[in-house]
Amino acid sequence: MTHDRAPATGWTGVAAALSLVLLVASSPARAFDVDTVAVPAGPFIQGSDRAEREAAYRLDEAAYGHSVTRKNKWYESEPDRRTVNLPAFHIMRTPVTNALYARFIEATGHRAPDVDRKTWQGYRLVHPYKRTRQFAWSDRRAPDGREQHPVVMVSRADADAFANWLSAQTGKQWSLPTEQQWEKAARGADGNRFPWGDTFNPDVLNSHDKGPFTTMPVGSFTDGASPYGLLDPAGQVFEWTSTSTSARRSIVKGGSWDDSGCGVCRPAARHSRPDDIKHILVGFRLVHTGLTAN
Repeated sequence: MTHDRAPATGWTGVAAALSLVLLVASSPARAFDVDTVAVPAGPFIQGSDRAEREAAYRLDEAAYGHSVTRKNKWYESEPDRRTVNLPAFHIMRTPVTNALYARFIEATGHRAPDVDRKTWQGYRLVHPYKRTRQFAWSDRRAPDGREQHPVVMVSRADADAFANWLSAQTGKQWSLPTEQQWEKAARGADGNRFPWGDTFNPDVLNSHDKGPFTTMPVGSFTDGASPYGLLDPAGQVFEWTSTSTSARRSIVKGGSWDDSGCGVCRPAARHSRPDDIKHILVGFRLVHTGLTAN
């Protein structure tokens, strides 16, 4: 479609053109439409009680046929149920996609998601290096057909760098959510065991129970939304939070496509990962509080 208008001439036309360029350059938020959900200020129930943890262990035992999570006390670091008050915030409706992350890569020259064999083997994970190749970027481009899948193989520093870039682009102050922000957005105010209620349902999330044993396009399970409308809060990928457990480890939340059961997919479940790990099970989403970026 074309637009007819008289050509700008002389210094007046040049000045007008320069003004338009400056206006566009100073309004980066128009170039982005990041979908978020609003989480209101107020109390929510964080953590779990003995009954919830016991139910989680039983889910795992039924799915795996063993008691590894119980023997290793996976869920014993969860705080006892308590009421916590939080200010209002906005959180991305879905995890950051490969498509959105690609814009960051293109604009900044930041390293693309990948990991070499030696580094991966040094993590001492159960997944073979060959399994990482489906998620690896090639020539700084996301894997074909996975543009709307969550980005993975990103460290906490990568997520923080993306947040800084997005803040500059939109004029909003983006960051990783705290563990409490993430948990409230994922379970609602009333302390649900899962985003959709208190009963596990393998039909409403991407887990190994019924999923394809890999990532899927974000937002594929609208019936698994949290009370605030958060999508993919259980299964799909674990997500970085800004809550650290030590100088070089941070809490991840949410469960993944690799998990069955799915005790670890509960919003109260928590464990830490090294900040520099680039895991095929870990992605992220961001929050902002309405404050403008500096």
